[in-house]
Amino acid sequence: MLPSLSKKMCYRILVLTLALATPGLVGHAEAKAATPAETFVSENIQRSLQILNDKGLSPAQRSGQFQEFLLSVTDLKRIALFTLGPYQRTTSQADREAFAASFQDYAIAVYQSYFAKYAGQTLKIVSSNERAPGDFIVSTVMVDPDDHSGQQPLGIEFRVRTDSGNPVLTDFSVAGIWLAIEERDQFTAFLSRNDGSIPTLIGHLNELRQNLVRR
Repeated sequence: MLPSLSKKMCYRILVLTLALATPGLVGHAEAKAATPAETFVSENIQRSLQILNDKGLSPAQRSGQFQEFLLSVTDLKRIALFTLGPYQRTTSQADREAFAASFQDYAIAVYQSYFAKYAGQTLKIVSSNERAPGDFIVSTVMVDPDDHSGQQPLGIEFRVRTDSGNPVLTDFSVAGIWLAIEERDQFTAFLSRNDGSIPTLIGHLNELRQNLVRR
């Protein structure tokens, strides 16, 4: 067990989750987006709100529908394999598949564990930039209507890939910190201290997920 990994990673994913998974977090999306990537982000934020704010659903139904929604717009397997860094090349196919499944369950548990902690904020799309063909960065800001401190709103960026057909979210950045890169650094450091054992990393992720579920 590495406390630093647990606390640091959970915090990063918690913050990055806000833009997509928090009920009440996004009061509205832009009615008309300037680019397809912005439209994709806006429409899926709206869809997430419909699910998470639907009082006609039981908690289990909201959880199940949100999980299905999240998997439809986010390439968690792609992200999972990226986070293995150089270990992806030396890991067996069976271990890669097992890790991807564990990573998916862990990420979803984090999103669902923290979504209720942030409410009343709105997300505003600022711009988008195509870094390379089919690779977009959509820039947004978080606005808290109850914050009268005069501080700049929190900036969040979405990475949207269209090179595999349908657009998918592959990464998130808050204040310049990219989730997948942060996780890659944490996971590869963990693996370097544990003889590159993917099963050990899987066990650690499962433990973190169970701790989140019990909260």
